[in-house]
Amino acid sequence: MLISDFDYELPEELIAQHPLERRDASRMLVLERASETWHDSRFALLPSYVRAGDLLVVNNTRVFPARLRGVREPTGGQVELFLIREREPNVWEALTRPARRLPTGTRVSFKDSRLRAEITDALDEGRRVIRFHADAPLAGLLEEIGETPLPPYIKRDAEDFPAEDRERYQTVYAQKRGAIAAPTAGLHFTPQVIEELRSRGASLTEITLHVGYGTFEPVRVEDLSEHRVEAEQFEITDEAARMINETRERGGRIIAVGTTTTRALEAASDDEGRIRAHVALAELTITPGYRFRAVDALITNFHLPRSSLLVLVSTFAGRELVRRAYEHAVESRYRFYSYGDCMLIF
Repeated sequence: MLISDFDYELPEELIAQHPLERRDASRMLVLERASETWHDSRFALLPSYVRAGDLLVVNNTRVFPARLRGVREPTGGQVELFLIREREPNVWEALTRPARRLPTGTRVSFKDSRLRAEITDALDEGRRVIRFHADAPLAGLLEEIGETPLPPYIKRDAEDFPAEDRERYQTVYAQKRGAIAAPTAGLHFTPQVIEELRSRGASLTEITLHVGYGTFEPVRVEDLSEHRVEAEQFEITDEAARMINETRERGGRIIAVGTTTTRALEAASDDEGRIRAHVALAELTITPGYRFRAVDALITNFHLPRSSLLVLVSTFAGRELVRRAYEHAVESRYRFYSYGDCMLIF
């Protein structure tokens, strides 16, 4: 199948630039795979769609301030780094801008030279290997001087809204630092929604997948059989595996909150859908023809055209159903992407 089969037209004004005042005020398009139908709803009503015995699985990764703005030494030219993968202590792979002006050996300083760096290797597609030098722990400095790594389709500077984005570009259950992008399906949850889910007899458990560059890296090939989503580290605890497996044995549904959760669960499942507790790399690329084993339902945001995330959702729900549902969402003026509305797919 071709990546061009997963294209669609989206008016720019439907790309959400800010979060709503209330997390759970988002609209929710509910898709039923069996009947190939959908209806409009609201995320605040999510508890009414679950059954006693269902289990929601969320991704508790926490986004760290992965975007840095600095200057080249000694010229003072502006530099932007987006950290995407830690290779070893104080050594990171980063997307850089302007990459053409950052050859190996370039030195960069940040925040009055409190943090300095050197380009040690030049990779393809604007990536560079960066070695940092500082008198204080790098993690602490990143928390202090780094910026929330908002996606490029949000057309504003994170520094203009630091309080808003540092809080709202995290889920309310974010715990384990390590993601460079939020698991956005979880941004709609509030403590009140979680409490109501539990009051209806559903349960919630947490796993961790540190969202990396692979989640949003562009698909650069036309033939999807040639595309591989970059590996991302995940962890499923003994307790989470136990709850997932017991839910399945009792006949409850496993509802994955987000494509990252879905990827981790499917990567960790056997042919019968049983989950093994472990820490590993999710190397799975989900494309049409894949048979889902661990996930029965999916909560997900609306994704970019020609993206691996849209391919995953279309594989789960059916390409034609998702295509028509997206057309309805555009016509109905849903809000798209990270700060946008969501879908619930049964």
